[in-house]
Amino acid sequence: MEQACAIVLAAGDGKRMRSARPKVLCEVLFRPMICWISDTLGECGIQDVCAVLGAGADLVRQAVPQFSWVEQKERLGTGHAVMQARAFLESHRGGDCAVLCGDAPFMDADTLKNAYLLHKKEGAAVTLVSAWLDNPTGYGRIVRDEKGDVSSIVEQADADEETLRIREINAGTYWFSVDFLLDALNRLRADNAQGEYYLTDVIGIAAAQGRRVCGYQAADSRVAMGANDRKGLLRLNEMARQAELERHLDAGVEIVCADGVVIAPGVSIGQDTTILPGTILKGKTIIGKNCVIGPDTVIEDSTVGDGCQINACQIEKSRLDEKIKIGPFTHVRPNSHLKAGVKIGNFVEVKNSVIDENTAVAHLTYVGDSDVGKNVNFGCGTVTVNFDGHDKYRTVIGDDCFIGCNSNLIAPVEIGSGSYIAAGSTITDRVPEDALAVARARQVVKPGWAKARRLRLGPRKK
Repeated sequence: MEQACAIVLAAGDGKRMRSARPKVLCEVLFRPMICWISDTLGECGIQDVCAVLGAGADLVRQAVPQFSWVEQKERLGTGHAVMQARAFLESHRGGDCAVLCGDAPFMDADTLKNAYLLHKKEGAAVTLVSAWLDNPTGYGRIVRDEKGDVSSIVEQADADEETLRIREINAGTYWFSVDFLLDALNRLRADNAQGEYYLTDVIGIAAAQGRRVCGYQAADSRVAMGANDRKGLLRLNEMARQAELERHLDAGVEIVCADGVVIAPGVSIGQDTTILPGTILKGKTIIGKNCVIGPDTVIEDSTVGDGCQINACQIEKSRLDEKIKIGPFTHVRPNSHLKAGVKIGNFVEVKNSVIDENTAVAHLTYVGDSDVGKNVNFGCGTVTVNFDGHDKYRTVIGDDCFIGCNSNLIAPVEIGSGSYIAAGSTITDRVPEDALAVARARQVVKPGWAKARRLRLGPRKK
């Protein structure tokens, strides 16, 4: 596809979605619909892409900064949208251009490539992608001549009863000869029920000129699916979710019950890993083999090694090595690295820290901006105090340390290997190796004080 380019139609607003965002930014499996199209074009090797944008153009440009763009100030149909990209098309004369809808996320690379191969093989002016639907209501119908070639596309609003019975529909994706498309755009007229310039009318223009119009019928009818409202968006999410579940099941992943399980397309899961209900895997997450993930766990843009158990946790942009046990109710925040055999328990938060092999952080502890050695034991209620109100600092803890319950380690501070921190201590200075650090007031006992107080105050009020 060396001479191929693409135009993505993305000017729709979010009114029917009841959203302040442009429609193409509504998400399917946590990813804007236009980013699905961007991924497909990238897989096809199509780098030169122009997006036709409307209201909220700046937001769309942030989502796909690699695209060039033009603005469609008035929404007068799909043909009118492509007209706005004339300058882009002029710069690609002699080549071919794909036109895709930014809100049809299931248009896949294989379909687009195969349609292009047909387009080139047949020397077509236009090659459209079609799909066969049991219920084609709302879609433009593909009309073919006696030889089976495409003669026209008739929109739902303009179709007669016979045409409405056709089940082959327009998927909204096309390949055009750029030179032909530029000429055809000059011939479009808005003489239809909607008073709009239909890109589909280009098919009739090609047929009238005796130009070849090919139709590539997609193997998967989902390529035509889009969403105009939240109900439609939910359907897309349900379809995408089911497809991802089936992909992982086929790869040897155990899904005990699919309730609440949502897995994004970029996720990789190893064989014999079990996914429990309520698990959400997002972004470029990689899960190893023989893990148990969930229930009620969210992992995003993270790597989890083989044999890990993660129960009721949230993990973001972090790396977990093999045979780690975490949870329940643990939060691993970005830029953390937990090494093999680490155990993180109830109500623990880890942030921007490295925790070395076989260290245990059992419960009710915060480890932030810290470098922790091997075989360290954290007592309940420990805090690495990393923030002084202005700047953040790191805590360094060597191997084989014992950190007593309710200890505060005031960063920047270093705890030498093999050291003991007495429970209830607030450590502000370096602790040398193999030392005991006690940083608390000495206990004072006053015999009889409690009895005297009770006598003075009298019976306790209930």
